[in-house]
Order: sequence, then C-alpha cells, then structure tokens
Amino acid sequence: MYLPFFPLKLVAFPDEEVNLHIFEPRYRQLMGDVESQKINFGICTYTNQLSGYGTEVKLIRVHKRYEDGRMDIQTLGLRPFRILSFDNPMPGKLYSGGEIEFLPNDPRISQVTHHEFIFYLKEILHLLNYPNVFDPKTVTSFTFAHKVGLKLEEELELFKMSSENERAEYLIHHFKRMIPVIKAVEQAKEKIKQNGHFKHLDPLNF
Repeated sequence: MYLPFFPLKLVAFPDEEVNLHIFEPRYRQLMGDVESQKINFGICTYTNQLSGYGTEVKLIRVHKRYEDGRMDIQTLGLRPFRILSFDNPMPGKLYSGGEIEFLPNDPRISQVTHHEFIFYLKEILHLLNYPNVFDPKTVTSFTFAHKVGLKLEEELELFKMSSENERAEYLIHHFKRMIPVIKAVEQAKEKIKQNGHFKHLDPLNF
C-alpha cells in the first residue's frame, strides 16, 4: 500500500485523536489532496531521523481555516505500519510518501496481566493528578500512553510491539519503575514545605 507521509516528532497511536496545525506549503498541499481525493495519510515518527514506523490516519474535520491557507485539523489514528520505501518528495508533489506494510497485532491479554496493568495504571494516574475515570474493559495499552511519562523513544518501542499482552507487560514494568520515583518527589516537596515551620514531633521511646 502507498501512503503520503507527514513526519512528526510524535507517536500517533491507533484510535487516538491527533490535532494538527498545518502551515507549511507542502502539508497544505497534502491536506488539499486528502480532502479532494478522500484519502488517508501516514503520520511517521521522527526521532533524530525517520524511525521507519508510522500510523495511518484519517482526516475527521477541519476545525479552522485561516485566510493565508493555514488550517487546524482533527485526525484519528487507524493502523500502525512499517515503512518499506520513502520517496521525498512523491512524484509531482511537495510532500513525501512511500510503500508501507501494516504491523500485526494480537489484541488478546491474559486476565492476570490485565488486572495488574489496570491496578498500576490507576495508581500512576492518581499520582500524576490525571483524571483516571475509565472503563477497565475498554482501556488498552495505547489509551493513556502519552500520559504516563514515557519518552518518545519508549512510546515508539511500545508502538512496535505486536501484542496487547506484551505492551501491557512493558507498561507494568514502566509503572513499577516510575511510581516510587514520583512518590519520592512528592515526599521531597512536602519536606520543603515544612522548612521554617514549627514541627510537632512525636517523642521517641528508648
């Protein structure tokens, strides 16, 4: 399959809404073709170089059009892919494109892994003061992946995994590593607040 590309320093996860501000001439041309031809395009993850992976996305709506041709758009992530060829630019276009193949995905997850994943997910969202009201039956490893402190490279590593069980185990490991760090930071903040205040300390019995 051949897709036009939009390289960005982000990972667009499946089922994620991605809002973009379009201002470069090549991507204004791309959005024009997307609208007129009713085609999808690929958001390709760029780290220090093109990663070789991306997500097929579809245009949901144009939120705002500016007089100078810029626009704010809303897109939805569909399927993850691997880049097989890269044409920069595509023939006759300002933007790039290439052949892709979609990544395999096994959505199954063991009950034990899912239970542990949900337990630690709730804990870390609570510590980060992020609303964690969600349905455990519908949440996936991708749902909060941008909210739990992963680096771009770690998000890409998660993205490339081919099964939900593997992704959940990866995040569980991340949660177990991060939760003590976040708690330690919060304790340090509390200690700083105590400086300069009279302390009510319990006497120690020896």
